[in-house]
Amino acid sequence: MRGHVGSRVSKGKRGVTILIPVLGDQLSMALSSLRDIDKTEARILMMEVDEEATYVRHHVKKIAFLFSAMRHHAQALREAGWRVDYVTLDDPDNQGGFSAEVARAVERHSPDRIVVTEAGEWRVQAMLEHWSDRFGIPVDIRADDRFLCGHDEFEQWARGRKTLRMEFFYREMRRKTGLLMDGDQPEGGKWNYDAENRKPVGGRLGIPQPLSFEPDAITREVIALVTQRFGEHVGRIEGFGFAVTHADAMRQRGHFLRYMLPHFGDHQDAMLTGEPWLWHSILSPYINAGLLDPIDLCRAVEKQYREGKAPLNAAEGFIRQIIGWREFVRGIYWREGPDYTARNFLNAKRDLPGFYWTGETDMHCMAEAIGGTIDHAYAHHIQRLMVTGNFALLMGADPEQVQRWYLEVYADAYEWVEAPNTLGMSQFGDGGLLASKPYASSGAYIHRMSDYCGHCRYDVKQRTGEDACPFNALYWDFLARNRGKLGDNQRLAMPYRNWDRMDDATQRGIRASARAFLERLARQAG
Repeated sequence: MRGHVGSRVSKGKRGVTILIPVLGDQLSMALSSLRDIDKTEARILMMEVDEEATYVRHHVKKIAFLFSAMRHHAQALREAGWRVDYVTLDDPDNQGGFSAEVARAVERHSPDRIVVTEAGEWRVQAMLEHWSDRFGIPVDIRADDRFLCGHDEFEQWARGRKTLRMEFFYREMRRKTGLLMDGDQPEGGKWNYDAENRKPVGGRLGIPQPLSFEPDAITREVIALVTQRFGEHVGRIEGFGFAVTHADAMRQRGHFLRYMLPHFGDHQDAMLTGEPWLWHSILSPYINAGLLDPIDLCRAVEKQYREGKAPLNAAEGFIRQIIGWREFVRGIYWREGPDYTARNFLNAKRDLPGFYWTGETDMHCMAEAIGGTIDHAYAHHIQRLMVTGNFALLMGADPEQVQRWYLEVYADAYEWVEAPNTLGMSQFGDGGLLASKPYASSGAYIHRMSDYCGHCRYDVKQRTGEDACPFNALYWDFLARNRGKLGDNQRLAMPYRNWDRMDDATQRGIRASARAFLERLARQAG
């Protein structure tokens, strides 16, 4: 019956020889585990399990989005002729974990083998790799070819390089795909138009809004379940408007291409009070869950440029995020191993302040970025990197706490993409493996790229005192206290020269101001 999906679990074998578990971020009809399979011999297994909803305290909108998208995808699979066992979270027989539910399915169907697409995280991949021994049948773990660059290809590219930089990897992906290429040269004569992506917003007229999708009966049922089971998690469930089907995700894709992409390039790094979306695509949750094909999306973006409907800096900037950063951080995650998330190059140990979960702070930029996160399970990349991430870096927050927070609060966050972006790029926890310098900034950057400072009780032009923007003293204190590890970084040579030009009294005043602020912050740690 359309509009309702309860647990649907077949009790008998009925000719099942292949069991195909499909995970919550594998919501694609083109999944490798579904390829070359006789539907009459297979049973797909989809599972809502407490273990995945609570290993970190995920945002309630994130859980609702994934569970609803999974239920809708199960419907689509059945309509395509697949037999699907779907275990809902509130099924009284639900065992609460992937492996336990696979065990139940093996008992029900006695399959000859399991076919599954590789997991997106080390934690889940370890489960898959133990299934053959646990269940005594072959397990075919197939590569996730929704990505452009496989593990072996990335290793081959990385091997022997002294530094791993996204820019050079990105150029290889451009050549591989032919995206925005003019023969063997980049379209327009440059590989990267990042310098043209930094215009602040001049006004509010003409800012588009993303589509919002009215919850159907399935989604309303999920929202009620999530509210009951996870009401203490971060976030607000009210106003849920995510696309939960491929068709609706495609509608948002078309909306982005028509209304947002033309101005995305110019204002990619901009921030504006009360405007969480600006010209960003809002497609990353759908790409990362499998509802949209990332390479097909990139080709659609290129088509807009070729037809004169979007400028080159917009098309290149978007494509760089997908085949550059997205593919690059995945390669780093799998190459570096499961202990990557424990790295802490700067030995940062402070606890995150409690306002990261409430948004209640006098720092307007932080209140905007965190408030939007709580409301929408979303913030765009500059809010994440140069506001919440920058502040955590400057204050010396424990990078493992920081990356767990990002994993909790964003609907597009999975460890493979979130950990390198947060621990590596934002917090410099890997010591420069991913980023050539820490993304640290005083309040001046936020002032230049937003209107936040004009709404803040702190003065962005002051460095010390109770009314000074905390980012200012914290920035110089960060450089001073980490000089032993960062002093030789050539990209920080100018800031250190500027620090050295200050007299002793000025330096002491700045560090005392930072220390007083951090002491007040420690009393708010959550």
